[in-house]
Amino acid sequence: MQHKIPAEYVQKFCAHLLEGTGVPREDAEIVATVLVDTSLDGIDTHSISRLPVYLTRLQNGRINARPNIKPTRTAPSVVVLDGDNGLGQLVSVRAMEKAIETARETGVGVVSARHSNHFGAATYYCKMAADAGMIGMAFTNSPPGIPPWGGKKPYFGTNPISFGFPKKGDPVVVDMSSSTVARGNIILAAKEDRPIPEGWAIDADGRPTTDAQEALKGAVLPIGGPKGYALALAVEILSGVVSGAAYGSHVGWIYDDSLEPVNIGHFFIAMNIEPLMPMHEYMVRMEQMVSEIKAVPKAQGCDHILLPGERKQMKAIQRLREGIPVNARLLNELNNIATSLGVEKINP
Repeated sequence: MQHKIPAEYVQKFCAHLLEGTGVPREDAEIVATVLVDTSLDGIDTHSISRLPVYLTRLQNGRINARPNIKPTRTAPSVVVLDGDNGLGQLVSVRAMEKAIETARETGVGVVSARHSNHFGAATYYCKMAADAGMIGMAFTNSPPGIPPWGGKKPYFGTNPISFGFPKKGDPVVVDMSSSTVARGNIILAAKEDRPIPEGWAIDADGRPTTDAQEALKGAVLPIGGPKGYALALAVEILSGVVSGAAYGSHVGWIYDDSLEPVNIGHFFIAMNIEPLMPMHEYMVRMEQMVSEIKAVPKAQGCDHILLPGERKQMKAIQRLREGIPVNARLLNELNNIATSLGVEKINP
């Protein structure tokens, strides 16, 4: 069963829950904004469904509710940022803000971030850059989920790769994991006691499985076989090795019982378009390309040719109108936490 709740109510509720665990109001509002924007896009595996575990880890100290986020400029276009074990969404917003600020000065801003946590969906940070009239790129590593090609034990995270390109109206956003499916889809399936499709994962013995619980004990398969493995490796180097964060099997998993920081790493790039070509010329060329893509003859059974990110944009319009669907089990879990924190519950 699902309840449809207006986005503004969900955002206030999320912010109040975060504040209830000691997160400062401004920081709580930033994180709530990222979570709700992700829910509006329909990326339910990386949005408010993750809030219960964040709140639990804030309460037991595994995530720092009041981080002292420290950006250090090490070269004209390069910033190294220490997230002080803060919420991943907060660390990442601060990092992309710094990348955009640097790109305005030098043409490009590169920011590596360490000592962070799960940052949700990469889409949000690339939209930040695109909204600033820049090309954005966002990468992150994550707990082991993908085996090296030919292996049966996970080593790399599902390591997403994301790009944002400004254009008239909504930006073009490419956001994909280097695995066949984001691990969050399997976590959600396990929570809801439903099977997963064939080809998503293998169990602990390296055998294909449709059991979500067994898949979590095993590994997610890389997209495109060895090509996905190569992409996961590249993201691991940028986000883990270069940033000084944990990498590979050293990255912690927020769902286990450890109290040690997970030390996830991120990597952000913002590119100012103006030094490459006048912004007006860029926008004209983008619109021409988009028009040509849309005009390509459609294959049988296809009604529309969509750009990357357009389905999410349509979903956001629908959910802004109808409300965000919230699983009854998740809502009950959040309301129970609200009661324990003395925060007003949300009524469907």
